[in-house]
Amino acid sequence: MGRFRISTHGRLQDWIAVEKGYFDDEGLDYELDVKAQENSAQEVPADRTGDVRVGAYELYRSGGGGKKHMSCACHWAVNQAAADSAGRMWGHAYAILPSGIYVPGDSKVHRPEQLAGVEIAVGYHSGSHFSTIQALEPFMEPGQISLRFGGMPYDRVDALLAGEVPAAAVWTGAANLLEQQGARKIVDTTFMAGFMFDTDTDPADVGKYFAALKRAQMDLDLTPEPYKHYYTREIPERFHDLIDVRAFGPGERIVFLPYTAEAFRDSQQWMRERGLFEPSESPRDFASAVLV
Repeated sequence: MGRFRISTHGRLQDWIAVEKGYFDDEGLDYELDVKAQENSAQEVPADRTGDVRVGAYELYRSGGGGKKHMSCACHWAVNQAAADSAGRMWGHAYAILPSGIYVPGDSKVHRPEQLAGVEIAVGYHSGSHFSTIQALEPFMEPGQISLRFGGMPYDRVDALLAGEVPAAAVWTGAANLLEQQGARKIVDTTFMAGFMFDTDTDPADVGKYFAALKRAQMDLDLTPEPYKHYYTREIPERFHDLIDVRAFGPGERIVFLPYTAEAFRDSQQWMRERGLFEPSESPRDFASAVLV
């Protein structure tokens, strides 16, 4: 089946597993496919000011960009892509991504309610899209949530720092970067991410991958400081002079609990109620979409 290709996701655990030899210990023949969350690598149009309607879900459906072999995205996109036969969702673990909606330091917005009608840059059919809706619904009516589909995470960082958007939803490394540049988080949008693998990927290799990540997660929980330098492998080089990764948090955390049939069903219902995807002609059910 070839080498096990890991599409990185900005997290530290993959790098720890490489450094400590955990993948090797599991007998995994692997390679890291580092995308740094940039459009050129993800095959997404680079346009900070336009309406970019290509995101995690579309990359899964097209089989292009950074969503091949073993990858990660928000659980909504992974859930729907798996239901639409773009791969299988790994049902034995998920991740939690720290994220938020940020405004420039001098913004007049200070409370979530003040984001009503304010254009928020998000990634289409990606974690920032769904989590922004979920986080703002307690504060305003759905029609007051104004979204601008602004490409990949670091496009939104560029746009916010350049004053091209009044607010942006970002996660992990991008969020830490904005905070170090004086941006303020108005509302937390921390969300769940899921893992997807291609139908021609050996599930035994996926099991080896997560066995290694479980060891890496313990290392990160215990002492994250020795590994924070790996953020620079995932953050585009143009930002390196602006950041001090030593002050970043540990970032994405992998949770080794099942993504259940109830979670699958409830998320499908949540997306249907909000009309976030066109109805599938013959969607797969949990048993065929998720490997448990």
